[in-house]
Amino acid sequence: MSASQEAHFHNEEAAFKYLEAIHWPHGPVCPHCGVVNHAYALKQTGKYRCAEKLCRKNFSVRIGTIFEDSPIKLHKWLFAFYLMCASKKGISSHQIHRMLGVTYKTAWFMTHRIRLAMTETGAAPLGGGGEPVEVDEAYWGNDGKQVPGQRGYKHKMKIVSLVEREGEKRSFHVANVTAATLEPIMKKNISEKARLMTDEASVYTNIGDNFAMHATVNHSEGEYAVQTRTVLVTTNTVESSFALLKRGLHGTFHHVSEAHLQRYANEFDFRWNNRIKLGVNDAQRTANALRGAEGKRLTYREVAP
Repeated sequence: MSASQEAHFHNEEAAFKYLEAIHWPHGPVCPHCGVVNHAYALKQTGKYRCAEKLCRKNFSVRIGTIFEDSPIKLHKWLFAFYLMCASKKGISSHQIHRMLGVTYKTAWFMTHRIRLAMTETGAAPLGGGGEPVEVDEAYWGNDGKQVPGQRGYKHKMKIVSLVEREGEKRSFHVANVTAATLEPIMKKNISEKARLMTDEASVYTNIGDNFAMHATVNHSEGEYAVQTRTVLVTTNTVESSFALLKRGLHGTFHHVSEAHLQRYANEFDFRWNNRIKLGVNDAQRTANALRGAEGKRLTYREVAP
């Protein structure tokens, strides 16, 4: 059975049962009083009434999630989640709009809410077991904003990514690539036990003192990997992740504004952190994203272009 034939992608009752199994593994949880598995189903699809005498309020699994105030059918939401989780280079809002039969404005807002669900927070610092953590920066867009005579990448939008080799990735849209900007980000997200890997950029020189080791490769001299006695020094992993991000930005989305760039980076980080190489398939990745839908809200006013 193909993904599009799964019952929860076209049947509303099946969609509720699927989401309930993810968010309520031990039975319905009343969002009003917090009591678990003491509620009874109502005739309306997905609706329950709390059986606690002091509560007796109605609820559904949508409450307290990004779906709460949405008029869109839940099965369409689940299909949109699957499409975004299964598309390695992303899927455009126009394509979502055509496949789900919703307006482009609705599809655009849905994709931003899904990116919020994909945003991972509260994780432990990278490299806590002494693993190599690669750090590099990438530059995107703003070609029309270059000042005549201006050199380099100052006019472009900037993303810095931290990648634990064979592990997770975290990306940050920053105003400037300077030591003052990067040091607090790196100290917060990389363990002091980590072995830091960067290119020869001087911005990392003093920051590297915060970690157990700082090794570099000199790209300007054609150096991309150096095997030492204990570790392979390279930034190839983080650069590979940037290649995937840029293919998505160029080939799928074409234009991403600075106001929303962080959300797109979060989307690509999520798929990287839930990739096949780590044993996560498309269905599991979708379920993980749906778990992230809980406890998050995003209004249209917050993302309106």
